[in-house]
Amino acid sequence: MTFWSDEQLASIDRMLNPRSIAVVGATPRMQYGGRFLAAAMGSMERGVDVYPVNPRYEEVQGLKAYPSVSELPEAPDVVGVVVPYHAVLDTLRESHEKGAKSAIVISAGFAERGVDDRRDLQGELGRFAQESGMRVSGPNCLGLANLKDDIWASASSRGASGLSGPVGLVCQSGASAFGPFLTRAVDEGIGFTYIVSTGNEADLDFCDFARYLLDDDDTKVIAGFIEGFKNGRKFVEVARLAAERGKPIVLIKIGRSELGSRAAGSHTAALTGVDARYEAVFEQYGVTRVQDYDDLLQVSNLLARCPRPPSRGVAVVSHSGGISSLTADMFGQAGLDLPPLSERAQDGINGILKGFGWAANPSDVTGFANSDDFPAIMSYMAEDENVGTLVVASAGADAQATQVIAQRDGSDKPVAFLWTGTRGAQSGLPMLRQAGIPVFYVPDKLAAGVRYLNDYHDWRERWLSRGVVDKPEPTAGQEALAKALNGEGALSEYDSKALLRAFGVPTTRGQRVEDTDGAVAAAERIGYPVVVKVNSADILHKTEAGAIRLGLADADAVRKAFEEVTAGARAYDANARIDGALVQEMVSGGVETIVGISYDEQLGPFLLFGTGGVMVEVYEDVALRLCPITRQDALEMIDQVKGARLLRGFRGALAADVDALADTLVRVSQMAALLEGSLGELDINPLMVLPAGQGVKAADALVVGVGG
Repeated sequence: MTFWSDEQLASIDRMLNPRSIAVVGATPRMQYGGRFLAAAMGSMERGVDVYPVNPRYEEVQGLKAYPSVSELPEAPDVVGVVVPYHAVLDTLRESHEKGAKSAIVISAGFAERGVDDRRDLQGELGRFAQESGMRVSGPNCLGLANLKDDIWASASSRGASGLSGPVGLVCQSGASAFGPFLTRAVDEGIGFTYIVSTGNEADLDFCDFARYLLDDDDTKVIAGFIEGFKNGRKFVEVARLAAERGKPIVLIKIGRSELGSRAAGSHTAALTGVDARYEAVFEQYGVTRVQDYDDLLQVSNLLARCPRPPSRGVAVVSHSGGISSLTADMFGQAGLDLPPLSERAQDGINGILKGFGWAANPSDVTGFANSDDFPAIMSYMAEDENVGTLVVASAGADAQATQVIAQRDGSDKPVAFLWTGTRGAQSGLPMLRQAGIPVFYVPDKLAAGVRYLNDYHDWRERWLSRGVVDKPEPTAGQEALAKALNGEGALSEYDSKALLRAFGVPTTRGQRVEDTDGAVAAAERIGYPVVVKVNSADILHKTEAGAIRLGLADADAVRKAFEEVTAGARAYDANARIDGALVQEMVSGGVETIVGISYDEQLGPFLLFGTGGVMVEVYEDVALRLCPITRQDALEMIDQVKGARLLRGFRGALAADVDALADTLVRVSQMAALLEGSLGELDINPLMVLPAGQGVKAADALVVGVGG
């Protein structure tokens, strides 16, 4: 699916790199229209033409004013719209007739008001932009800034020259983009290529600007502040393209806590909240999710400035034993290793220290951190093949900063700095920032940042080797089953398992029966012990209904069980449709797991895998992936689940058939992709994973059609 046209990207390009800017609603007062004009005028010395548009003035802020866009001497590249909400659409139409390439709508009063007529008006803006080809950022935004060329098309009161850098920032919140993000970036010397606020996203959204930034060679990392995605599949596509190109995406995505979730008949649907699905997509496509403003800026800067570490090991050197020990502890908690120094490194550093400090990892080198010997110490610390990143924790002057920069420039290993002094220091710190050394201020955020750096590059290596995810063509039989699901509610277990078998998922041997004699006959054919359970599309949880009996060893037990499960089902729900009972083989010696499918309206089908039985609901020990998946994805899902240790032969038990489990996960994911629009939910609980070489069997299954 193609989400972006060349014309759309060209319109965004004109918006971000304008040679002419019109400001409709420009005023002498330093409100939104006045601030937008003042910001734009700062670009005039760089050859950008700026045109105030306001019929009430002949001149605004020293520039000739024009009564309308149609009377401008040229078609502007971008039009800043700062007029009352009811005049915005007419302004856009006039701008399009003039030949304007793009527009930024600062005006508020649209969908954010929460009333139908304003939502409808915002919808009209979006439709006009898409039909006309004059693309729009906003409404209800603060504009954007091109920091590479120092061009500001923004109504913010804040600006910052000389803040060019490798991070492209896209925020739905303009107050966040030009507030805490910009002010912190100024304080910390972290530079941007562009800052974009998208506001209500009537037309262009985060994904559109991120897609543009993928083509921008100066943007090494895309950072985003997101409240919600307009189109989840468009986000998945931009994340996939970013993965292909090796351009990290770092996000704050609001919505980790859920105040409620919809009721669902299957375990799977109950375990896959909206945020859990996005978290799964982030993990699947290598998107780094962070918590706060500082994380977004510092981690983005680290990923943009540093090459891939050749190993996950970290070396920490400081002038202080306490600082180095605390930093090392944070790295340990982040799951990274501080490998011991080689004999050569220990001898070399001890030869320099001469009894002061200690030569170890972490290393306390006391005052030698501010000496001519510090380059040799850093070199010894970083030389070991098990060390991938060097961390310096100190607060030295320009001489130390020069040494650290030289270490970075002379090595293929990343260097990060933990600054332990005042953030307003005038020596050392400014030089580190100017040289692009990633600087952190507290050990835990530094440790998390280095972990993100390693995790991203390790993930991308796996991603590039995982193969192509293909959506197979359905067979005629599978298509017929898909059609049969349309409008259906839950299927009985018998019909659910028939659907699974059609897609290559093994199920337990069993037979549907109508009476006690049939149940005994089926048990004799299958072989004891057996299971008897009610077969009903209306009773989804048989245990709660008392409608299942296990381990039945003879005919009398089977007869009794048939009577009990059917009677129990009727007592549980007098209106339930009961289609006899199922007699099936009793599977033993396997590991219980759960496999399920749920659908997200924006993102599509999700595969869930977890430990089986009731424990999955207690611990929510599950992994999620967007469908379809590759075999490598399946193996990663299995490894992600803590309970998967049982599959590997825990405490002397036989190892389970992980290969067959992985194949089954792939098949179920393909089934989910093929049946999208027909299948609503799927729950296989348990899927028994038998000892290695013996495969898997679905012991219970629930399928719910989209009509359910």
